Amino acid sequence: MEFLCYAKCSTCQKAKKWLDANGIDYHERPIKEKNPTMEELKEWHQRSGLPLKKFFNTSGLLYKEMKLKDRLPEMSEEEQYALLATDGMLVKRPMAIGEDFVLVGFKEADWEMKLK
Repeated sequence: MEFLCYAKCSTCQKAKKWLDANGIDYHERPIKEKNPTMEELKEWHQRSGLPLKKFFNTSGLLYKEMKLKDRLPEMSEEEQYALLATDGMLVKRPMAIGEDFVLVGFKEADWEMKLK
């Protein structure tokens, strides 16, 4: 399983502690340094069953600075994927990617259901 996170993010730290405490193997990928590609984002979005907006870090500074709350509704999916692929700080984290699941954000109950 791939675990995308940002080291300074408290939610990512919580998720990592949870993974470790539950003995779940993962490969850690720093989202800022190794931002997901447009192709990865498309595939994960389709597999997740979530609305594309859920892949945006809506509480992040960059999201707010770029006024994406107002801009996203007018953008096509292709434009949104391209934008997400430009900067890992725009992408919601943590993310857990497995063969048959994509978890976006850390909700312990969801992670427990998929990973245990």
